[in-house]
Amino acid sequence: METDVLGCTTNQHLARKRCCCKLACSRDQPVLTFRQLDFKKNGTNTILIQNIYRNPQNSAQTADGSHCAVSDVEMQEHYDEFFEEVFTEMEEKYGEVEEMNVCDNLGDHLVGNVYVKFRREEDAEKAVIDLNNRWFNGQPIHAELSPVTDFREACCRQYEMGECTRGGFCNFMHLKPISRELRRELYGRRRKKHRSRSRSRERRSRSRDRGRGGGGGGGGRERDRRRSRDRERSGRF
Repeated sequence: METDVLGCTTNQHLARKRCCCKLACSRDQPVLTFRQLDFKKNGTNTILIQNIYRNPQNSAQTADGSHCAVSDVEMQEHYDEFFEEVFTEMEEKYGEVEEMNVCDNLGDHLVGNVYVKFRREEDAEKAVIDLNNRWFNGQPIHAELSPVTDFREACCRQYEMGECTRGGFCNFMHLKPISRELRRELYGRRRKKHRSRSRSRERRSRSRDRGRGGGGGGGGRERDRRRSRDRERSGRF
């Protein structure tokens, strides 16, 4: 029996096509590509939102690239507003964001891409399903699960040192940085949440310990009372 390069027979292809048609006709069942199904099986907590960021400096340049109507300060303010809006939306609607990065590349496969790494895999899956039914700045959103979990391996080290000779068409990620103030605000807020949860757990733990100590006839409290009476009799604090 003839097979293709993937080892699939004609009957298997027809069965797969019928399955995809059923998924596409179902309103309750989200349609996932086979690449996404593979990530879903193996697990990933990162999503890719394609071509969502528009750098105003790229569209504000003259034809020869000699002049740009948008200053660097205005550019950073515009980018910070975009980053904060997307970051906050992801956390409020889908779950805790561990890391978010925006590509400043010009190549078609990377331009305007936003990578959001959630703390939990189920939050990433939920975000992909919901985002593909939403719009941003008048354009439909295209989101998918991504295998990228370590951005240090995917980004361009030369770009970070200001030495990349390939410019915006480099095939490695040129990750656009946000301002220090916004980074402290967004990621510092997350650390505060963790400290608050940690303190809350400690308080609950101490409360349980006190409850256990008082359960056996109030032995701990009774010893404290006896020590207090002894100190009063001896004239000590």
